[in-house]
Amino acid sequence: MIIKKIFNNNAVVAKDCANREIVAMGCGIAFKMNIGEVLDESKIEKTFILKEKEASERFKLLLEDVDSEIVSLCYDIIEYAKNLLDVELNDYVYVTLTDHINNAIKLQKDGFNTSNVIIWEIRKFYSKEYAIGIKALEFIQEELGVELPEDEAGNIALHLINAQVNKRCNIKKDVSKQTKMINDILNIVRYTYNINLDENSLSYERFITHLRFFFQRLNKKEFYCDEENEEDSEDFLLNQVKKKYKNAYSCMLKVEKYLEIELSNEEKLYLTLHIQKVTIN
Repeated sequence: MIIKKIFNNNAVVAKDCANREIVAMGCGIAFKMNIGEVLDESKIEKTFILKEKEASERFKLLLEDVDSEIVSLCYDIIEYAKNLLDVELNDYVYVTLTDHINNAIKLQKDGFNTSNVIIWEIRKFYSKEYAIGIKALEFIQEELGVELPEDEAGNIALHLINAQVNKRCNIKKDVSKQTKMINDILNIVRYTYNINLDENSLSYERFITHLRFFFQRLNKKEFYCDEENEEDSEDFLLNQVKKKYKNAYSCMLKVEKYLEIELSNEEKLYLTLHIQKVTIN
């Protein structure tokens, strides 16, 4: 690989044999090196090949201002998240998360703490991402000696949630709005039935999962009622469920009114069934 740009002793931009632009990092990787020289690949510890051009350019700008130690740590956090979540993450997360953690560390050292007003909802609805955020705080303390507040676990989780990429199209979700709406729907169910929901039950977990995917479909506008294409079987099943689970169906209609959209019969069916299951545990 040929060195094209040197950020510091530990980070460079290089071109490989396939003429791809790569950010390479390693302790002393660029020490006493010059642009145009061949990079000693034995010193490479991490490489970044960002497919999205804008993300790549922003990441290179970030390297000029952020310590390579922090960049390297954020890389490890993102790779750790990819393995645990088993999802594809948008390239831009390398920029957004690194920038956020760098600023959080600066604020902490200056005696300032930022709060996360929806940390409770994140912990509740995005438990995997939140657990990764907690682990990230441990990594930061171990590697950098900086103890960030627990609210930062929620902020890190938000970056991971926003970076999750749908297989058919890239959608950055408005997570704050989504979590509020999920909580509102749960409250509609609670107040309608005048009960406390068992948040540790499998039916509760499945209901939350259904709502999360529902809002993904909503963002892609796949939720509108389409009478011409609906199957007769769905109409029949919905009518049966409507008769059998009158309270759950009535509650579903309240949810539909709250959402201010007309749901398809299929969505009405599944929402009613989930409400029925989550209220009988």
